[in-house]
Amino acid sequence: MGRSRVLAYTVLSLGAFSMLVPFLWMLATSLMSTAQIYAFPPKLMPDPLQWQNYPAAMDAVPLGRFFWNSLLVAVLTTAGQMVTASMAGYAFARLHFPFRNGLFLLFLATMMIPPQVNIVPLFMLMSRLGWIDTYAALIVPGLFGAFGIFLLRQWFLGFPVELEQAARLDGCNPFQIYWHVALPTALPALATLGIFTFISTWNSFLWPLIVTNSEMMRTLPVGLAAFKGAFRETTEWGQLMAAGVISVLPALGVFLIGQKYFIQGLMSGSLKG
Repeated sequence: MGRSRVLAYTVLSLGAFSMLVPFLWMLATSLMSTAQIYAFPPKLMPDPLQWQNYPAAMDAVPLGRFFWNSLLVAVLTTAGQMVTASMAGYAFARLHFPFRNGLFLLFLATMMIPPQVNIVPLFMLMSRLGWIDTYAALIVPGLFGAFGIFLLRQWFLGFPVELEQAARLDGCNPFQIYWHVALPTALPALATLGIFTFISTWNSFLWPLIVTNSEMMRTLPVGLAAFKGAFRETTEWGQLMAAGVISVLPALGVFLIGQKYFIQGLMSGSLKG
């Protein structure tokens, strides 16, 4: 093994370790008592393990409700965006209609607008529709995204013309070609979009904070932010870290499940312009 490869592996290992340290520290803290957390010098490993922090965190706030809200919003938003982005991406890549390129450039231009700029008009729209403090306000605005359309369009541009022509000769209409022929080949791109969308929706804080009023409609990030206020005198850091560990697991699981297709999408050039 050459020196350059050893150096590359060393740098990558150090980078991976530095990214794991905050998670490992959170995991260790979630299993410590208050005395262990404030001990000096700091303890790296809990002894004994304080497993009761996890049920205590569930009892301190309606963590189960927060978890369900986040899961429902993230799953439906991800599924919806995969459908809309794949349909729009296929239309921009394979169908011919007036102003196709101009509309696509308009979609790309929306990616340059900071999300915070859209908050006021979106909030006013949700208010006019009567959707404030409902699942609709949490889900519907996230069903459409320019990045997903761009990603799927780039993938479908490489879709073999021969397969499309063969399907057309068999009597398939454009939707049937999209659904039965083109879409099954786009699993790597869909997995990439799904991972990005799920994680970003799961971690979303500002929009759920603005459009939810009641505690029962809070998502997990908003609930965790209010977690410290649930205690009258001191913050129970062990319970707070236990809630943080619980919040990380779904996003980590989604990435591990879709990792194979995600890497395949990167290797196939689905992210190339």
